[in-house]
Amino acid sequence: MKTLITGAKGQLGRGLQATAPADATLLCVDVDELDITDSVAVGAFVTREKPDLILNAAAYTAVDRAETEEDAAMAINGIATGTLADAARSVGARFVHVSTDFVFDGRAGIPYAPDAQTAPLSAYGRTKLAGEQLAGPDALIVRTAWVYAPTGGNFVRTMLRLMAERPEVRVVADQIGTPTYAPGLASALWTMAGKGVSGIHHYTDSGAASWYDFAVAIQEEGLASGLLSQEARIVPIPTSAYPTPAARPHYSVLDKASTFDALGGPTPHWRANLRVMMQAIKTNG
Repeated sequence: MKTLITGAKGQLGRGLQATAPADATLLCVDVDELDITDSVAVGAFVTREKPDLILNAAAYTAVDRAETEEDAAMAINGIATGTLADAARSVGARFVHVSTDFVFDGRAGIPYAPDAQTAPLSAYGRTKLAGEQLAGPDALIVRTAWVYAPTGGNFVRTMLRLMAERPEVRVVADQIGTPTYAPGLASALWTMAGKGVSGIHHYTDSGAASWYDFAVAIQEEGLASGLLSQEARIVPIPTSAYPTPAARPHYSVLDKASTFDALGGPTPHWRANLRVMMQAIKTNG
């Protein structure tokens, strides 16, 4: 199965490469190899290589910067997604696109189902929703949230650094969601694509947490694994005490029932995968 992976140097792109099936022939590209905002280049590349599957892990993820660069974010998250989807159809390839919990406004009190009403609060959320719409109904669209991995820039690695450097860290406690370990998401994407799943589905690890809860767990696991040698004071704060250019949903837990059905069971709890990540950092540096 010849598979094109876009955004190959990112957290998810690396996870897709690490969890690829044995029979997969990978075409791994990032912006240096293929600018997905160049429709002519995308069309020529896909026509020449004729992949069986395209996994779109490329994204504009600078949530706050998108408030002043919405056109740039739309070019990658929205328009380029449609370009890739069209190119996939032209050669009979399946198309898989990764979206976000930021398509919701966070006002629900129960986990968001895949068919729940979308109402993004930010430019980033609007561009990701546009990508979903341009991907088309025949694509597999998987919304996720709070993604982290042993490498790259993410909340876990940032917290480990700050906790090692400072006696105190302040963390937002009134935004609720679910962390997602990138290799787990990657493995699920391969499985769902292999089963021919299409439509909109949700994937995160199981459970729910605030960013404060997540930070507390990061410190506990960091101390237990030896990645941290001292304990920092973690102070819960409201969102209002940490204003950002882009509004975040206060509640963005995703209903994953359809995904669990497709995968044959629930995802691991986020705390278990956090422990796996700590061991990966300890082993590999």
